[in-house]
Amino acid sequence: MAGTDHKKPSKIQEDGPAIILIVPQLGENIGKAVRAMYNFGLTDLRLVAPRDGWPNEAAVAPAAGADIVLDKARVFDTTAEAIADLEYVYATTARPRDMIKEVVTPKRCCELMRGFVNTGKKVGLLFGPEKAGLKNDDIALSTAIVSVPLNPSFASINLAQAVGLLSYEWFQTGSDIPDSFTPTQDTSPATAGELQKLFDHMEEELKEAGYFRADQRRSLMRRNLRNIFTRSELTREEISTMRGVIKALATGGGAGWIAEKAEIALKAKKKAE
Repeated sequence: MAGTDHKKPSKIQEDGPAIILIVPQLGENIGKAVRAMYNFGLTDLRLVAPRDGWPNEAAVAPAAGADIVLDKARVFDTTAEAIADLEYVYATTARPRDMIKEVVTPKRCCELMRGFVNTGKKVGLLFGPEKAGLKNDDIALSTAIVSVPLNPSFASINLAQAVGLLSYEWFQTGSDIPDSFTPTQDTSPATAGELQKLFDHMEEELKEAGYFRADQRRSLMRRNLRNIFTRSELTREEISTMRGVIKALATGGGAGWIAEKAEIALKAKKKAE
């Protein structure tokens, strides 16, 4: 999805988890992971013995402008050195391991990390090489394992996907964006009073047109009509449009409009005389 707008404030997660890539192979894959990180405000990238060295020009284009992450990236010889300043480290892997270590989902992992960060602790996420993933020696250095719930028969995701998924879950733990909202653009929601005027206008015209024929069903029909519009969360502009539609229908469309204009002109002429 295209959505880059450098005029908007950046939500950089300065205290967010370090993203540690263990022996990453292709510069392109590092660049894609960098883009995923910066989508969610993460900038602390640590590379352990990248196969093709660093800096790597092949990472620039896939990073899609996330230069701050590329520029800040640090290179380490070993995993132990890369995580030396971190207090909690989570290792991402899809394969079962022959070790007793807690396994958490990405959502739970990020909830835990957010709690640690809120108390001043530093956290990180380990990601293994593209082909084989993390080695047991690397996982042994972690606090717990992060396992993504996936299709059991096709549980392998690429490096950028894994980084993006964990970065997203982290971002959500600190987001105040509501689960659902409707942009109102340059207008605002209609007030109860404006809705009532719409109801009165509509019901008056329907009454004139003979719509409410059955007195015993009139109350039900009015409630049904009102429920249609109250569920729609109309804006002031939409209320105005609806009232214009009702008026046009009530006056017979074009003919009614012409008659109305003629009446206005006649009144203006009389007033002038």
